[in-house]
Amino acid sequence: MRVRKLEQDRGWAMTVAASILKPTLLAATSRTWIDGEKIPATGGCIVAINHISHVDPLLSAHFVYDHGRLPRYLAKSGLFTNKALGGFLRSAGQIPVERLTRNAVGAYDAAVRAIGEGECIVIYPEGTLTRDPDLWPMKGKTGAARIALATGCPVIPVGQWGAQEVLPPYTKTPHLVPRKNIVMKAGDPVRLDDLAALPPSAEATAEATDRIMAAITALVADLRGSTAPAVRYDPRASGVRETGNPAGDPRTRRNPRNTEKGPGR
Repeated sequence: MRVRKLEQDRGWAMTVAASILKPTLLAATSRTWIDGEKIPATGGCIVAINHISHVDPLLSAHFVYDHGRLPRYLAKSGLFTNKALGGFLRSAGQIPVERLTRNAVGAYDAAVRAIGEGECIVIYPEGTLTRDPDLWPMKGKTGAARIALATGCPVIPVGQWGAQEVLPPYTKTPHLVPRKNIVMKAGDPVRLDDLAALPPSAEATAEATDRIMAAITALVADLRGSTAPAVRYDPRASGVRETGNPAGDPRTRRNPRNTEKGPGR
């Protein structure tokens, strides 16, 4: 497992976060980092990861940090309502996003600026914890693709597995004993240059999103040693709510796997 030394100035917020979180994560989990050097050492880029647990941001930050980059997240705006926490998150370079609202465009603009300033943006393209009953990556949102096509930056797909053992989706008590192994694997940049050369369109954005999700899914399938579903779960097609715990939604129980075909699968 190779790591890359961090060359960026961390700033006070990241220094505090790293000094607290990294020793905690080292004590609470074991790690298998694979091909993390595929994350560019410098320059604006997107790291796109599947989302299986509320502890994901801490673990993926560890992965990105261990490979020489400071992670910047598109974080849900509710985290910024507390003045102290919001100030800390902004000082750490995190970007608030109001999910499923028109104001989300502000997060898009902020992410594009951050890419232009050479930052590494970590995005969960699914937009929320996967609703797939078996925790496979589901249909993606278009944000990562739109940012990538607008900036021309590389998109590095990352598949992860193990976080759901530490903190299962929509639970509050972590399972720390026995210590769980977290596996993350980075892939080659997703090929989007042909789409970036086209005039902006919904079709190009949808195709870019599908390519990103296909790359992430292939990595997850490799880590799990099993075959992903032939189609991706689509909560919107099922009428299942897109945020919050879906367990209490009767539509989830009635139709647990409503899916949409995914190219390259």
